[in-house]
Amino acid sequence: MKTIGVTDKLEVLGVLVGAFLVVTALGTLLGTPWAYSDSTLASVIQLVGVVAMIAIGVGLAWLVYEP
Repeated sequence: MKTIGVTDKLEVLGVLVGAFLVVTALGTLLGTPWAYSDSTLASVIQLVGVVAMIAIGVGLAWLVYEP
């Protein structure tokens, strides 16, 4: 059986955590959190948080992944 050779176990963990953050942020975005709030400011803050979460997840995965 052929396995993937990984020299750094934290690389796998970093990529998985980054992917989890992106998937969670997209799930939050698809859940339309602004539909449950009457405040425009709260909706904007939620959207900024989702975008920041996607950026952090992609940044983390990009930072730890070495091809």
